[in-house]
Amino acid sequence: MDRTVRTVEDVLALLDGLFASESEADRLATGDGKDFWDRFYTDRSRPVPFFVSKPDENVAAYLDQGLIAPGRALDLGCGAGRNALYLASRGFEVDAVDLSPVAVAWGEDRARAAEVDVHFLCGDAFALPAAELSGPYDLVVDSGCFHHLPPHRRVSYLALLDRVLAPGGHLALTSFAAGEQGMGSDLADADLYRQHDLQGGLAYTPESLRWIFSDLVEVQLRRMREEPPDSALFGVTFLWTALFRRGAAASGDVRPVHDFV
Repeated sequence: MDRTVRTVEDVLALLDGLFASESEADRLATGDGKDFWDRFYTDRSRPVPFFVSKPDENVAAYLDQGLIAPGRALDLGCGAGRNALYLASRGFEVDAVDLSPVAVAWGEDRARAAEVDVHFLCGDAFALPAAELSGPYDLVVDSGCFHHLPPHRRVSYLALLDRVLAPGGHLALTSFAAGEQGMGSDLADADLYRQHDLQGGLAYTPESLRWIFSDLVEVQLRRMREEPPDSALFGVTFLWTALFRRGAAASGDVRPVHDFV
């Protein structure tokens, strides 16, 4: 008889186990697991849209519109570092973290080729010691990490933000949009546990994102804009883009923008 639960983290780890696949022992609930993403990033020539070294169009727009300014940035689930490299080129001091050593190695190769300075970290952002992921960060960028987490790991995600996001700092988030067939599951949280399957990622509505991040101030929430193949930016319309700010709104701050086109 095992009695392993004593702390909140014990509960979260127990729930992680509900999503472990017998056929894919390396598949983890916190994301899809290191080995999954290592295989995903091994062939750099695959025609995956976000393998191209282009920043998200919304991240570029936030800078161009003056909604964010250079400072310390953290790229969560950075993959091959396309947003991290862009932020470094725009004057940010960037830490970038990913589960996959293969993805991180690609990002480091790109940073050397582009002659930009990015501090890459390999590991689970929720488990890295504070000395390695210290903060405070003026900007946290997440382009695809959050929507691969099971519901219970939102607790870990919000705790991480609470620890590392500076007062007045911003979260720039992209996530699967609900109602887009084949691009994120619309299943209710409880049904995901009944099926023991994350369905390849979770889709969100604007209302659900506002609820989850209700401790932050909404600056902008809209669809990602489609970018043509020859654009210098990455953009697809099946994602939401959101910019949230930590701290109470102050006089003269940018008012929230609700743009769902």
